[in-house]
Amino acid sequence: MIKQHETDVVVVDPVSPDAAVIERAAELLRRGELVVFPTETVYGLGADAFQAAALEGIFAAKGRPLSDPLIVHVADDTMLENLTAALPDKARALARVFWPGPLTLIVPRGERVPHLATAGMETMAVRMPSHPVARALISALGSPVAAPSANRFMHVSPTTAAHVRADLGGRVPLILDGGPCSVGVESTILDLSAEVPTILRPGGVSLEALRTVLPDVRPPVKRASTSEETAQVAPGQLATHYAPTIPLLLFDGSEEAMRAAMLAELHQRLERGERVGVLLADADLEIFQTRLADAHKSQAFLASLGDAAHPAQVAARLFASLRALEETDVQVILCRNFAAHDLGLAVRDRLSHAAGGKIIQVS
Repeated sequence: MIKQHETDVVVVDPVSPDAAVIERAAELLRRGELVVFPTETVYGLGADAFQAAALEGIFAAKGRPLSDPLIVHVADDTMLENLTAALPDKARALARVFWPGPLTLIVPRGERVPHLATAGMETMAVRMPSHPVARALISALGSPVAAPSANRFMHVSPTTAAHVRADLGGRVPLILDGGPCSVGVESTILDLSAEVPTILRPGGVSLEALRTVLPDVRPPVKRASTSEETAQVAPGQLATHYAPTIPLLLFDGSEEAMRAAMLAELHQRLERGERVGVLLADADLEIFQTRLADAHKSQAFLASLGDAAHPAQVAARLFASLRALEETDVQVILCRNFAAHDLGLAVRDRLSHAAGGKIIQVS
């Protein structure tokens, strides 16, 4: 049963949050309530990681299946050491370089961590966020905070407090509004329980960066599609995820081939009277604008994700752009793909999930 609330949105300084506001949020968590807070990646829906009843509230508020585990967030090394008695040396080496930051590690579960947080697995997902509001909240609570993204299950992740309110308004008592998230996609999840460290979800720390510490890190492995009933080792493993409420067609190929195929698809749909959203890069935008007939300009909604050569910029705009196109009531979204280097690997992953794993290869 979903608990109903009068949702309060409180603006906080993203660098130096007010101590009284943070303490109010921490007290809610102590009482087993949920609190939404900003991280550098996306907004998180938090509960005290050691309170099983509070964790149940997360799954209820999101409509999330219990087979999808949560990420446990810590504020310092001491909190981490208390979570697990068997922290691998590789985890310590990675933490020294990338924490605080957008890297989640799969490590052995500590006895105090409820199985509800781990989908019944004996491993757990843990990270140390770098956002000052998140760090302050976890420190004030004095306990790790379990927090998935603060949105309805499978919907586009939230990078602003307004996104959260649209999805979870009335389901949480408090949203801390720290402004837009800087990274814009979730953390990288690295499985250290595997024989070879393997990325389960690309995110805010790139494969290239991870290999400077662990040269044998493997990129994501293509897996057979799993159902919501199957317990997952980490979040973000289902074929459809991070998805808008309208169909998304994802085109992949050379720059020229993607552009030509998308223009052809756009014109066909506009001729049929459809309203179409298009996600592009800066270099595409002028071309698409000049190819639109005046009669169709009111039906087409073009949005640029930024410079394709700078994947961090694209990642930061991705989820907000998808949500903005949803609000225009388009019937379909056409989107180009991006190169797989640096954060581009995370962008490709999110777009593939948003398209339900179906990619239109063009040449």
